[in-house]
Amino acid sequence: MGMLNRRTMLTGTAAAVAGAAVTQTGLAPTRAAAAGTGAGAEAGAGAPAAVTVLPDDPRYADLVVGNNTRWVGRPESVRIVHTTEQVVRTVQEAVRAGKRISIRGGGHCYADFVYNPDVQIVVDMTAMDQVGYDEERKAFVVEAGATLLHVYESLYKGWGVALPGGMCYSVGVGGHISGGGYGMLSRRHGLTVDHLYAVEVVVVNADGTARAVVATREAGDPNRDLWWAHTGGGGGNYGVITRYWFRSPDATGSEPADQLMHPPKDVYVSAISLPWSKLDKTRFATLVKNFGTWHEKNGSPDSPYASLCSFLMINHRANNSIGLLTQMDATVPGAEKLITAYVASITAALGIKAEPLTSAVGEQGPMPDFFTPQRVPWLASVRFLGTNNPTLTNPTLRGIHKSAYLRKGFNDAQIASLYKHLTRTDLQNPNSMVVLLSYGGKINTVRSGDTASAQRDSIFKGLFQSFWPGKEQDPQNLAWTREVYADVFASTGGYPVPGPAADGCYINYPDSDITDPQQNRSGVPWTTLYYKDNYPRLQRVKAAYDPRNVFRHSQSIALPKQ
Repeated sequence: MGMLNRRTMLTGTAAAVAGAAVTQTGLAPTRAAAAGTGAGAEAGAGAPAAVTVLPDDPRYADLVVGNNTRWVGRPESVRIVHTTEQVVRTVQEAVRAGKRISIRGGGHCYADFVYNPDVQIVVDMTAMDQVGYDEERKAFVVEAGATLLHVYESLYKGWGVALPGGMCYSVGVGGHISGGGYGMLSRRHGLTVDHLYAVEVVVVNADGTARAVVATREAGDPNRDLWWAHTGGGGGNYGVITRYWFRSPDATGSEPADQLMHPPKDVYVSAISLPWSKLDKTRFATLVKNFGTWHEKNGSPDSPYASLCSFLMINHRANNSIGLLTQMDATVPGAEKLITAYVASITAALGIKAEPLTSAVGEQGPMPDFFTPQRVPWLASVRFLGTNNPTLTNPTLRGIHKSAYLRKGFNDAQIASLYKHLTRTDLQNPNSMVVLLSYGGKINTVRSGDTASAQRDSIFKGLFQSFWPGKEQDPQNLAWTREVYADVFASTGGYPVPGPAADGCYINYPDSDITDPQQNRSGVPWTTLYYKDNYPRLQRVKAAYDPRNVFRHSQSIALPKQ
């Protein structure tokens, strides 16, 4: 097997240089050199040394900004790490020097959690991207710097398995998983964290010692609370996540392919456009009601429609089009008829004909060939949908993002607010939008407190967002997004307060305004909107594993008050 040993198979950019030495330390607790003890020691002499990038380095500008160019850091250095032991050393050095640190994975954080002016050292995880199988734990191990498309391709090509994660190809797993990541397979298979078996985290003790800890979901694991906190508590709160292990909770058998969910062999993909020029207020209301009503009726995990996921992408009228993107497991009996019936249900009683999606809408590029549902291999669909994203690949864009978990479809007043703002003439940004995303199904079979992902009975999510180039356009775009969101949730103080119709906000779509009482007038703390009743437990875990509050950002878990 060359550089692959008996215990673990690895894929990734570092595999050729790290080889078997990395696999040795990625599986069982070993002694960490120099700075503390725990799982994940030095990956051997073959591992590249950590790289320190300073402000005068030509690489620096690329490493201090993520996808949202509103947030640009100015750290003293960026440390690119290759092993858990290098992370331990980097954290230890920062603690001794009194330097504030942050952690970068894929660079997709919507807020300033990573690139904050107060951060002095950014720990860049992108070189830690290996994917393998741990025979001792019977679980797939994924390093925290890996991106979603790399993980999907590695798992599927190597073992025929997958994770029900997000669509965007370059999102890093470090933050995606810890925030309760979901995707187009989640209605059938649950959240990514529902398959999380273990996590390795570099933490800092009360005495200032950095060490690596592996926490599992096993009932007898003394570190189980740390595992639980990474099932929806969000990244950057407790330490530096270096590795995840995945095994489905209902896994049986002894072979690797038995340990994790299997994606469908093929999927049907459909994409249609509804021209704004043909939509008046009544037709718009019918469209949005149809989406909500359908999801209210089809949220059961036992429904054949649990294998369907759909995004209603409602761009501002300046875009000229509203899009409906839908994916369906093609192996479900009658799948083609089911996806066709779904599209017909969403467009019912509109009195207009759908058209091919010939221009960018939502975050998707044109998809004219999918006007009629097309059957394609699952991995091909993952590659296409994940990379067909002009907002994701445009390095000039700034953004604002707000979220909502919805337990019911929008009411008449909310739909009227949507229409008012989406047809305003004082803003002409084709990339201002509200996207409604399918939820429910298997996700809602897990109790709210079993994981840190507390929202377990929603039927769809709402994502309110704008993208634009240039700081000079900030005022109008920030104002528009804030105003449409505040109006839609006006009856609960401008935010989707947990109640009969809504259930708070999604930590992986962090909202920079949620802590501002002038924006969040609900009287409900931002911690409740994100975490509901799970927040006090998250605080107790914080006290146990980060008592010095080394790992913090603008919306991090706070230490409990003494």
